[in-house]
Amino acid sequence: MNIWQKLHAAKQQIGKVAKNATNPHFKRSYADINALLEAVEPILHEHGLLLLQPIVGTDVVTRIIDIESGDQVESFMALPPIADPQKALAAVTYFRRGTIQSLLSLQAVDDDGNTATHAATAKPKIDNARFKSALASIDAGKYTAEQLQSNYALTDVQLKALNL
Repeated sequence: MNIWQKLHAAKQQIGKVAKNATNPHFKRSYADINALLEAVEPILHEHGLLLLQPIVGTDVVTRIIDIESGDQVESFMALPPIADPQKALAAVTYFRRGTIQSLLSLQAVDDDGNTATHAATAKPKIDNARFKSALASIDAGKYTAEQLQSNYALTDVQLKALNL
């Protein structure tokens, strides 16, 4: 598979990223950098893709590299001149979020009060290795597709594999 095919497969698994933080100045919610990384990095790694976000000159760069071929795609934003180190780091974090969201065309889902209230009871996601193991258990008659769906938040790709 080339980098574009790997990115396509990864994007099908990533889905929407939950907004988990609030900007008090604008009273708007957003997905912070940690939420983005938790949502995308394990899936990118699963597809042999490495995410790097270096600062090159005055640009914050997001690179996704195919570790087999060395092919890469990138997105970057030029940092404004900021003398205050804390403000500069805040800008770097903000631009890291922006470049990764742009590069992967990530969608966000609002995490309103209702979702936050039910977060403790939310179903966990299942990675591909565990999903394949669960499929083997279903084939062996030790587990059912309905049990899998009731225990885990499955992606559209995983649901299609279950024919649900």
